[in-house]
Amino acid sequence: MAGNSFGTLFKLTTFGESHGEAIGGIIDGCPAGVKIDLEEVQREMQRRKPGQSAIVTQRKEADTVKFLSGIFEGKTTGTPIGFIIENADQRSKDYSHIKDVYRPSHADYTYDQKYGNRDYRGGGRSSARETACRVAAGAVAKQLIKDMKITAYTSAVGEINLEKDYKDLDLSEIEKNVVRCPDEETAAKMEAHIREIRSQGDTIGGVVECVIQNVPAGLGEPVFDKLHAKLGQAMLSINAVKGFEYGSGFKGATMRGSDHNDLFNEDGSTRTNYSGGIQGGISNGMDIYFRVAFKPVATLIQKQETIDTEGQKVEMQGKGRHDPCVVPRAVPIVEAMAALVMADFYLLNKTSKI
Repeated sequence: MAGNSFGTLFKLTTFGESHGEAIGGIIDGCPAGVKIDLEEVQREMQRRKPGQSAIVTQRKEADTVKFLSGIFEGKTTGTPIGFIIENADQRSKDYSHIKDVYRPSHADYTYDQKYGNRDYRGGGRSSARETACRVAAGAVAKQLIKDMKITAYTSAVGEINLEKDYKDLDLSEIEKNVVRCPDEETAAKMEAHIREIRSQGDTIGGVVECVIQNVPAGLGEPVFDKLHAKLGQAMLSINAVKGFEYGSGFKGATMRGSDHNDLFNEDGSTRTNYSGGIQGGISNGMDIYFRVAFKPVATLIQKQETIDTEGQKVEMQGKGRHDPCVVPRAVPIVEAMAALVMADFYLLNKTSKI
């Protein structure tokens, strides 16, 4: 299976399945001498882990990261950083009923067509359980680029939208509610909606917004490795992501150039930031901001018609423990993937200068 690594200089390779003994990863290319706060890594893991509130999957995992190499006396050594996260609360029997059945909108059918077999226990490698490895690596990346501030939050659940720009929000409020929305009133509506959807055995999607601040100008590569292209690749690699836009995004397509152009100030900053902090694929020093759309979770606690491995129509119903809305737990994943991209370009920018 190819496609398990991400990054050029700062590279993460992940391994493991949802119901295997453990998941883990190898971070290659991290420079020596970076101070790593292991407690901070674990705090990031707590934000993503299952069972953290009543509106997420109740699978109980400590998600404790065990570093095996690459860190000595609190600092990176410059060698590969290996880590594992043990799986402790697998209930593989919850998936025995789909051993020969393809769940709608899952990777069951496509994995079977590509590999000739699949791990039906929780989706195996296709499970969002793999994203725990990304959060662990992202926590290390954040400490490499500690001067940059990466903040993500829930801006929409279904049709409930946070109608405010990030500059008008108190981002310190994000972790004060279970949906991770920095607006108390909107957060309450989102939580109530998720609970209602869950009671119906259904699921709902939403949007995560992210802003990267204190970004130096000059990060990114021209043509194919544009900074926004890599951010898009990173976000679209996350389970359940269906859309990515940065800066003015699709709204920019409705504007005139005379309104959309970001005019310069004398210090090189711009009066507006429709570019989203990136021009020509390279950061310009302004805030980078983008939106990531997540579809509804595909597993429903409702009966659905599908087919089995013989192509026969059958009826199935989801079992086990699943998120009615993935968005609240996706917030730290979005931040982690953004951190991996920015760390990679930070190192690439160092090598491009004599």
